[in-house]
Amino acid sequence: MQPAAIPAWRRADSDDERALIAALRRGDEPAFVALVDSYGPSLLRLSRTFVRDRAVAEEVVQETWLAVLDGIDRFEGRSSLKTWIFQILRNRARTRAVRESRSAPFSALAGDDDDDEAAVDADRFRGEGHRWVGHWAAAPADWSRLPEQRLLGREALERVREAIVMLPPRQAEIIVLRDVEGWEPAEVCAALGITDGNQRILLHRARSKVRAALERYLAEGDPG
Repeated sequence: MQPAAIPAWRRADSDDERALIAALRRGDEPAFVALVDSYGPSLLRLSRTFVRDRAVAEEVVQETWLAVLDGIDRFEGRSSLKTWIFQILRNRARTRAVRESRSAPFSALAGDDDDDEAAVDADRFRGEGHRWVGHWAAAPADWSRLPEQRLLGREALERVREAIVMLPPRQAEIIVLRDVEGWEPAEVCAALGITDGNQRILLHRARSKVRAALERYLAEGDPG
């Protein structure tokens, strides 16, 4: 018995997005289920950068999938299907976040591109009057000597997740897309509608803040 042929949109060596879009427009349930399986966890992680409550974030994801089904016939292909879906999620998450008392204020959701924001606290550097002004006063910790199980343990990873949740939304979504989901810079810029320069600045700020939070956690258990 010959194995069933794998649809073009599900083959690992195929990038034929038009086949997937056509399948969705036909109401092909396996195509939609595969899409949900592929992007569902990522959408939830991104939703939680706006809405802290998991149940509310899950509702945003469900609303996104309903919008995808409702709008697939009108999808014009000006961006990739993945970018389009994530843009729908962002719009719905922003709207829900404004309504939720536990969310960030709307001014924070509008963006955090202020170039005056320091990625690293100024007190980490030597100030005026010191021989080595501008050099590290408190250099980043050397994690190479830490036990690997502590650096990669569940509690450390939870601290990283908590730090990401506390970031300004734009920084949080960039670090989630780049460092958690593994998106390429060009994909992130297209999805968020920002320049590559802004993307790099915001990613650097986000990584610096997450690293600082992890430094504080690791220092708590450092006997030295």
